[in-house]
Amino acid sequence: MSKPTGMRHVAINAALSLLLAGPFAAAWAQDAPLTRTAGDTALQWGGCPDFMPQGCQIAVLHGDPAKNNADVFFKVPANAEIPRHWHTSAERMVLVSGELHVTYDGHPTAVMKPGTYAYGPARLPHKASCRKSGPCVLFIAFESPVDAVAGEPPAN
Repeated sequence: MSKPTGMRHVAINAALSLLLAGPFAAAWAQDAPLTRTAGDTALQWGGCPDFMPQGCQIAVLHGDPAKNNADVFFKVPANAEIPRHWHTSAERMVLVSGELHVTYDGHPTAVMKPGTYAYGPARLPHKASCRKSGPCVLFIAFESPVDAVAGEPPAN
């Protein structure tokens, strides 16, 4: 697999920022306590980067995805394959629904069921598959701005 260029990484970050900025502004303009569920009708779902599976959606729960410490719901349909990718940020995750099999490079596949917590280190490529049990909804807390990049992270 070829290494992504700096321009590709910037383009993906820009696309995510544009996608998430408009309709989700109210979600991260708040500085007040809130609660959300995956079925909350107040959530505004948007699309994912092009390399993600058809039907993939993201909803911003709290924070600004272009800044540190944003929380999102990430949803993919049942039987969806999430291709190998990486993030600039570490991820702290809890599976809300479905069954998700996640494989980080160099590590055994982890099976996530609702309520399972997982930690993904920054810049560690991984892939996942949502199984037949229904759509997978994953809560993800990002430490750095939200991004997802296909391919290999650039060498340090």
